[in-house]
Amino acid sequence: MSAASDEPTVNPHAETVRRLASAMLRTAVWPGLATVAIAAVVATALVGTTGLLGALVGGAVAFGSSLLTIWLMRFTGGMSPHFVMVAALGGYVGKMLVLLVVMTLLGGVEALHRESLAFTMLATVMVWAGAEVVAFKRTKIPTIVPGS
Repeated sequence: MSAASDEPTVNPHAETVRRLASAMLRTAVWPGLATVAIAAVVATALVGTTGLLGALVGGAVAFGSSLLTIWLMRFTGGMSPHFVMVAALGGYVGKMLVLLVVMTLLGGVEALHRESLAFTMLATVMVWAGAEVVAFKRTKIPTIVPGS
């Protein structure tokens, strides 16, 4: 074996996807937290304690689902680019189904204001997704990685 073959091969696609996931996380956390905080203040002012609890739970669920997307990117980053796309689309559909089920299950809880929960969840997911788009544009990562 030569010295060159002893070195581990670097997957340029995996490095790119992981770098993008890190950039998305850094870019999305603060706007996501701000969205939850604003929603909690508005829900508390309009509805009271149940609004606050609904907004906080909705924000936590949205944050969890958004972090799951980042984890999925990191987990599948080293795989074939085609599989990464399948995982991303499947993850998106799965995330939407889980959010629907969670919203349905939590909607009947008396301690949570249903609309505060729903609007906070929706706003947080939308802001997070927008921040991910901004991060993608800022990283200037090519959509086709040479050598992959």
